Amino acid sequence: MNGPIVECVPNFSEGTDAARVEAILCAMRGEGVYLLDLSMDADHNRSVVTIAGAPAAVVESAIRGVGKAVELIDLTRQQGAHPRIGAADVIPFAPVAGMRLEQCALLARQAGLEIWRRFGVPVFFYEAAAARPDRANLEDVRKGQFEGLREAVSKDPSRRPDLGGPVLHPTAGACAVGARKFLVTYNVSFDSTDVALVRAMAREIRDSLGGVKAVRAIGVLAHGRVQLSMNIPDFEATPISQVHRKVAGLAAKHKARVAESEIVGLLPEAAYERESEWIRQLSRFDPETKILERRLASPLRWPEGL
Repeated sequence: MNGPIVECVPNFSEGTDAARVEAILCAMRGEGVYLLDLSMDADHNRSVVTIAGAPAAVVESAIRGVGKAVELIDLTRQQGAHPRIGAADVIPFAPVAGMRLEQCALLARQAGLEIWRRFGVPVFFYEAAAARPDRANLEDVRKGQFEGLREAVSKDPSRRPDLGGPVLHPTAGACAVGARKFLVTYNVSFDSTDVALVRAMAREIRDSLGGVKAVRAIGVLAHGRVQLSMNIPDFEATPISQVHRKVAGLAAKHKARVAESEIVGLLPEAAYERESEWIRQLSRFDPETKILERRLASPLRWPEGL
């Protein structure tokens, strides 16, 4: 790829219907945009798509994906383990090459405006694209999920969208559009069905409650086991090996046995601590397909559609 490269990782609130997800991908296909990864999870009822390419082409691809999600996903009928406020829940942009975070924030603002104009879905801007300091944290934006936010915007002006609204789209909710550094999603599952166990761990590791710096965590039941699901937004400041050590300590404290761990989406080469214990514990991890820079050199084929 020549010229500036931006990554976008749309998260769609559909993880059970492969045909719907394929239809969203078909809508996103376009010149100058490369499909790098797809993670589809039925228990979370969520699909995470990673695309990269020329900035304008990536923005248009993400917008079209939102439009197809609005058409196909009804949040009044959707349930899953992962928090969500929208059919197209989050649309984050991240710099890869020849781009700065500030430029990605401008792309996020452009995308948000088009999402509201074309589809009538209100938008919240978060992280580097946030229009207000209290919306930099995605957890704060998503507080109450679709159902709670739907009620809150009608009663509390401070919860209303940055763009559009003030009420949410009746079936597609709202969309959180942001700009950020590369985020690593690291999930650890335990041989237990005790959700209270992983929720306690999440409270102990979460940055907002005094845990590990810049780590966000929730505890859920997924695939018949409990799972500690963590987002690490700055792996340079907080290496994944540090998070792994904390999780290992919490597992020992709570007498919980790790069953498996996974990376959702891609991992930058700089975050790949190849000789570390956490890498050895990963399931279904192939560096050739899960390392960002390697996948850029060999992207996935877009589905052909009808």
